[in-house]
Amino acid sequence: MTSTTFKISSAAAFALSIAACSTSPTSQNRNIHDVQASAPGDAQCFSPDASEQAAGVRATNAARAQAGLSPVQANSQLARAAAAHACDMAQRGRMTHAGSSTSGPGPRVKKLGYAPRVTAENIAVGPYNASQALAAWNGSPGHLQNILIPQLRDFGVGRAIGSDGRTVYWAAVYAAPR
Repeated sequence: MTSTTFKISSAAAFALSIAACSTSPTSQNRNIHDVQASAPGDAQCFSPDASEQAAGVRATNAARAQAGLSPVQANSQLARAAAAHACDMAQRGRMTHAGSSTSGPGPRVKKLGYAPRVTAENIAVGPYNASQALAAWNGSPGHLQNILIPQLRDFGVGRAIGSDGRTVYWAAVYAAPR
């Protein structure tokens, strides 16, 4: 797992924190990549957005094409898993791969009926839109490793806004079915 912080000039002068996970985090390394980004509380949670899914597929496939890999497609189960995890992070005010009731992306997608052979997850937090989060993941070696897992076939992305009304939590789930 890798964790990277990008500083981008903005009126709010926030730092975008991002983390990648291609396996479930262990208790030994979970806290290294957890970031308390806003206060816990009521979050604005969104259903998966078709335009964000399409943008995510385009960004992911652009990186995969450069590496000579097959494209991914949008998957509604992965999008729901990503949106639910973004919401969970926003409600807790914490960017982390560990969910309130799961240890990583694999158990979350299984709960929704997706039988994965492989799963990976990229997460981000900051005052950024989908294009900025996707660009940050594509520009980060650790996140790009997840995006470039050769076996991947499916993709979903989700977002939520923290209790402060401005901190955006992002989750992207990449997987291949059994």
